[in-house]
Amino acid sequence: MVSPLGSPATSLLWILFLGLSTLATPSRAQLELHVPTGLVKVLATEGGEVVLPAWYTLQGEVSSAQPWETPLVIWFLEQKGEDLKQVLAYINGVLSGKPEASLVHTMPSRNVSMRLKDLQEKDSGSYRCSVNIQDSSGTNRGHSSKTLELNVLVPPAPPSCHLLGVPRVGGNVTLMCQSPRSKPTAQYQWEGPPPSSKIFFAPVADVIRGSLRLTNLSTSMSGVYICTAHNVVGSAQCNVTLEVSTGPGAAVVAGAVVGTLVGFVLLAGLILLYQRRGKALEEPANDIKEDAVAPRTLTWPKGSDTISKNGTLSSVTSARALQPPHSPSRPAALTPTPSLSSQALSSPRLPRTDGAPPQPVSSSPGGVSSSALNRMGAVPVMVPAQSQAWSLV
Repeated sequence: MVSPLGSPATSLLWILFLGLSTLATPSRAQLELHVPTGLVKVLATEGGEVVLPAWYTLQGEVSSAQPWETPLVIWFLEQKGEDLKQVLAYINGVLSGKPEASLVHTMPSRNVSMRLKDLQEKDSGSYRCSVNIQDSSGTNRGHSSKTLELNVLVPPAPPSCHLLGVPRVGGNVTLMCQSPRSKPTAQYQWEGPPPSSKIFFAPVADVIRGSLRLTNLSTSMSGVYICTAHNVVGSAQCNVTLEVSTGPGAAVVAGAVVGTLVGFVLLAGLILLYQRRGKALEEPANDIKEDAVAPRTLTWPKGSDTISKNGTLSSVTSARALQPPHSPSRPAALTPTPSLSSQALSSPRLPRTDGAPPQPVSSSPGGVSSSALNRMGAVPVMVPAQSQAWSLV
């Protein structure tokens, strides 16, 4: 039984093969391993199977295996940047290796071709077959090796299709198609909706990026567009439905709604700002009115003013008495003096036009002295003298 792949025993086994090949003398080196002429690289598809052909011959011997032949066969996998891996081994009549690997022919046989099933992309690499032959006496009859390159290809995975842009009449849109996995890289082809089923080519269609540019849209361009992703080992499809509309697009409607909402918000903000500014202007005025002291109301004694029958002011008798100089005998006594109004009344009067004689006005209305008026809170005022024409000067 051969050790698992990538183990130290694999490297030792490979060293053993090299040692056996060096021990074989030129006269004994009659083994030659063959592969099909011109076959250097083998192509296979992921998920499938492949046969790597190889066989050996012994110089001067018949093509079929002899009963005395004891072949030792090992297939190795070499990948860039990784260690040597053992795939299959036939040693002392025991076959071992990966479950996906097997020999095409039952041993002993000079055909040492290997079959690989359920291939994956990671199985790609260089496969080396090494054969060493010994006879019944244990004598080494020779050693030989050949290498075949295996490239596992991957068909395109189902692509995804989508639309970029707003399909409105007169507008432009781009249809996109992309496969997530493909080896080699997939190319893309777009087909228009039936009944024409037009095939699009460059420059409107990009076979590498998988895009289709449609300009100046019209309602007749509506329909189902099919994209095909393909490479040398397979293909896959997806589709997208294009519906060209004549009305405003969703983006226009959304913009109008957003603009209206923003307008309402701005209007509400201006109204609130105006109301707050009005309240701010009213509060200082109210503060002044509340803090102000109401003016003192003057108390006028009844009968202090005398108005003539023709509506002309005749006299104002409320006046504060002038204080005389202090007398040594009566320091607190006040001597009443005639008011300016009484002096003005003493001037000659002109006859009234209505024939009614003017009423005399006493200097102290109601017989109240100036000192009494002073105690009652009367305030002296200056009254302009009357002209002879009963008008104020």
